[in-house]
Amino acid sequence: MSDWITVGNIADIPRLGTRVVNTDSGEVAVFRTSDDKIFALRDHCPHKGGPLSQGIIYGNTVACPLHNWSINLETGEALAPDEGCSHSYPVKVENGVILLGV
Repeated sequence: MSDWITVGNIADIPRLGTRVVNTDSGEVAVFRTSDDKIFALRDHCPHKGGPLSQGIIYGNTVACPLHNWSINLETGEALAPDEGCSHSYPVKVENGVILLGV
């Protein structure tokens, strides 16, 4: 079972933006898509460890800023032909407040 921590209000993260949350298990990037979906991944690309929080968000994907690997925001999986995975975390929004499951 997850413990839930408050990230902040959904309005605190701009559309196509990210907020980094420090947790006991490391830094987690919380993403907001253009259609207000919220996702959370370990802020570490599976390729060379680039900060996904600094990548460009498009659809439900983020492009790593180091080598342009595309990572699925829902699963953390790299898109083909690349292979690898960044750990994904559960998130939920209640009354406009983002909660992160750690």
